[in-house]
Amino acid sequence: MSMCDRCVQGIRHEGTPEGKFEAINGVRCYVATPSNDFAADRVLIYVVDLFGVDLINGQLLADDFARNGFKVVMPDLFEGDNVPVDEMESGRYNLQPWLAKHGPAQALPYLYKAIAGLKDRGVTRLAAVGYCYGGRLAWDLAIDNVTQVTIVNHPSLLKNPEDLDKYVSLSKAPLLINSCEIDPVFGAEFQTKADETFVGKFEPGYKREYWPGCTHGFAVRGDLEDPNVKT
Repeated sequence: MSMCDRCVQGIRHEGTPEGKFEAINGVRCYVATPSNDFAADRVLIYVVDLFGVDLINGQLLADDFARNGFKVVMPDLFEGDNVPVDEMESGRYNLQPWLAKHGPAQALPYLYKAIAGLKDRGVTRLAAVGYCYGGRLAWDLAIDNVTQVTIVNHPSLLKNPEDLDKYVSLSKAPLLINSCEIDPVFGAEFQTKADETFVGKFEPGYKREYWPGCTHGFAVRGDLEDPNVKT
């Protein structure tokens, strides 16, 4: 399992978030709710990258999902101790001490706690979308069959081929992977192995999108002035 320098690099986006923060079963969450009618028993779990729920990029993405009819809940997995947003500018943050405190084993309980709170509110179906670090956790939710749909964007911390094989063997959730051209942790070899593992062998459904000219992190921290990213 690995991460890379691009996991802490990117561009801070501009905009005005439309959602709100609320506690769900004691977990601080950013919640984006559609303005029109939506299925109240269904929620999209947004699984954050290293910069957590306070990164405006993620909030704006959650708002956009809500505008398309999905209620979105983005749990705080780090109790506010995310990688500082200012570190995106240098891209040289020392991740190892932070990961020792906030690895997937430490973060997953916050996801499960928030999900339990959602179920208490009547939510019966869940999809998960994970970015970078969050891709690993979205993968774990699918393996545990907590979620019914999985989307991962330039995932990190996955093992090749162990995690691919585990997903095929254990999960019932259709999978979409958004991959890119320049990715030290989910690169060409890993992408090819994913296709070999899933295509024609995973009945729930599999698709991998490939974004040429884009780098790891593009889906949440990309430069929107770059036409490859904006597309």
